[in-house]
Amino acid sequence: MFKLDNKTAVVTGGGSGIGKAISLLFAVQGAHVHILDVDQIGAGLTAAEITERGGKATTHFCDVSKQAEVVELFKSIGTVNILINNAGIAHVGKATVTAEADFDRVMNVNVKGAYNCIYAVLPLMIENKGGVILNTASIAAHVGIADRFAYSTSKGAIYAMSMSVAKDYLNENIRCNSISPARVHTPFVDGFIAKNYPGKEAEIFEKLSKSQPIGRMGQTTEIASLALFLCSDEAAFITGCDYPIDGGFVHLNN
Repeated sequence: MFKLDNKTAVVTGGGSGIGKAISLLFAVQGAHVHILDVDQIGAGLTAAEITERGGKATTHFCDVSKQAEVVELFKSIGTVNILINNAGIAHVGKATVTAEADFDRVMNVNVKGAYNCIYAVLPLMIENKGGVILNTASIAAHVGIADRFAYSTSKGAIYAMSMSVAKDYLNENIRCNSISPARVHTPFVDGFIAKNYPGKEAEIFEKLSKSQPIGRMGQTTEIASLALFLCSDEAAFITGCDYPIDGGFVHLNN
């Protein structure tokens, strides 16, 4: 079950964290994974790990906020069966302390980046008579998270974007869903805590871990497993859905 043999998958932000875990798992399951990232060192390390395991991976330097660059890259790849819109950045701050430049930066990567990839891949999927798009949203798309104004706004847009694409391309056999992780332990999280809460790393890590009712952060491999299911043929009846993978955060924090 959940095999991706003869499938081509594009994973944005596949050089680290959740994107890396998805890239590794999809390759194990038979996909040729194209890793799009601005971090070519991370992308290269992920690809090397895939090839060492006997899988297929190709890396591409790509700034997903640049539409022309994205469109040309997707054309060069050709057939794309699966798109994982995972690239994203975070920002801390309420609306009143979010600078315009910071807001624009988050929107350009998180929202415009996903849009650009969807815009580029849809003609290829239509020509190929089908495909799967999976977007990484967040619990921040569903509940209020303190001091995350720009980030929450961007992830709310990802959720809405996913539903719109799912509705519009039903007749083209294109499925589109989103996943909404709670806090997942990645090197990005460790760096984020160190940057924003210097000297309080252990305290903040414990606080963020316990904010999930299950008592810990998620693991990247757990997110990848859900992504694999939703992109596999076994999930052929699923479209226009968002899947919280959150340790009970949305529904059990009361």
